[in-house]
Amino acid sequence: MAYSSLVLLIAAAFALGLLAISSNKRSQPKNGSKFPPGPPGKPLVGNLPDIPPKHSWLKFKKWSDQYGPLMRLNIAGREHYVASTEKVANDLLRERGGIYSSREQLPAAVQLLSKNLRPLFWPYNDTWRDGRKFMHQVSNSTVVGNYQATQILESARMLRDLIKDPNNYEHWFERYSAGIIFRLAFGKTLETGHEQSVRNVFNVVHTVERVASPGAYLVDTFPSLLILPQAIAPFKQELAGLHERELKLFRKLLNDVKSEMKAGTAPDCWEKDYLERKAEFPHLNEDEAAYVVGTLFEAGAGTTAAAMMSFMLTMVLHPEWFKKLQQEVDTVCGNDRLPTIDDATQLPIMRAVVKEVLRWRPVTAGGVPHYSIKDDVYNGHFIPAGTNIHANQWAIHREPGLYPDPDSFKPERWLESSYPTYREPLTTYPNLHNYSAFGFGRRICPGQNIAERSLYLLTARIAWACDVGKAEKDGVEVEPPLYDYTSGFNVQPNWFAFDLKARSQERVSVLEKEIEKNGKEDPLKGRM
Repeated sequence: MAYSSLVLLIAAAFALGLLAISSNKRSQPKNGSKFPPGPPGKPLVGNLPDIPPKHSWLKFKKWSDQYGPLMRLNIAGREHYVASTEKVANDLLRERGGIYSSREQLPAAVQLLSKNLRPLFWPYNDTWRDGRKFMHQVSNSTVVGNYQATQILESARMLRDLIKDPNNYEHWFERYSAGIIFRLAFGKTLETGHEQSVRNVFNVVHTVERVASPGAYLVDTFPSLLILPQAIAPFKQELAGLHERELKLFRKLLNDVKSEMKAGTAPDCWEKDYLERKAEFPHLNEDEAAYVVGTLFEAGAGTTAAAMMSFMLTMVLHPEWFKKLQQEVDTVCGNDRLPTIDDATQLPIMRAVVKEVLRWRPVTAGGVPHYSIKDDVYNGHFIPAGTNIHANQWAIHREPGLYPDPDSFKPERWLESSYPTYREPLTTYPNLHNYSAFGFGRRICPGQNIAERSLYLLTARIAWACDVGKAEKDGVEVEPPLYDYTSGFNVQPNWFAFDLKARSQERVSVLEKEIEKNGKEDPLKGRM
């Protein structure tokens, strides 16, 4: 046996011993409360062997159907509770946000990969508050209207290239999302989406999703493995290298803006905004601020693209709703102009389709767990300090009382008064404001206002310009799979074949004229 493997085994055995000791010191129910029910576990490892390494939310949903809307799991001595209804999630994560807004400081993603610099994993403290304050200032509902010209131009470029090369749809959606954030965050334009800086940022995004996935690293289950020196701990060596790569990238993006500010050539962007007003954020140093802006990219670019990929899959599977979309957009916009964000109030079917896609195929299906900082009792159930609370969006979005026939794609549930989710007026509802697909409480996605406008714009424009249907092979329609999705805590459908073409050459001409007009007016043109 290799020396390093022997050391790992000894350390794991040591970790199990510590686990047995610590489990006896865990807080116990008080004041007549009791632990919530959950599946029985095994000695020492608890429920760990029963949790699948991929799409764990599907298993959690099955367990919640058996054990109830608040379910307890034990994962190698760590307390995990799963909330499976919107009410329970809101009661805990929003109404009691002072208790449930922190994060567990997991060794792999938080300490070794991020070196405690990534806001997604910050505990609920002053640094987090300053980071959140900055995020809110650049993405709140009051300022997002200033970003409309950028979204209009990037969406038109995406649409043109999607029509030319629909098989490369994943790239076009990612380039749109990356292009928006690069312009807003760093003042840079993208031409191809293959620029090295873009690839580097997306590599960081995919890395953190992989590293933070449950079960990805043994050290998260047995934190005492951190005692191993880096020389004989391959996971430490790997994660140290990945951290240096992302820190170098985020520092360079910030320093580029610094240099442009000194030269007097810096365009307005989020990093310039921070540098000019950093005295307002005394608990953020420059590395932390660079990660704040990087996190806005992580939160916005990948998730918006993933949602649009799910939209395409859903329209291929449900062409009757794509036809309804086309009819609605044609009624409002006609043949001579593309939809704009301002048209959204007149497009309730479009908004309902978007909201239903996010319900039916949530991007963050398992939710990012919150962490309790003190003992609590909820509906007679004891929740000890140090508990991870998972808002299982897959189950939350399939609660039969709120979403009748939950496994079916039914946008009418947002449009017809016979459904419990219906609200009026339809010029305002449905919308995505504080929608559970974006998370809960004080940890709700900071970029939701930008994402909502992007999803509306892209969806309406695809319906206006394109016909979409199933691909054919040897004269037979190819049925895409219902749920063949990537792994990680943010997921998207694996590549699938479909047919897409322009509805008419006249509409393509309208599209090209918009790109030409807006491209000439683009103040950032050529800055990348």
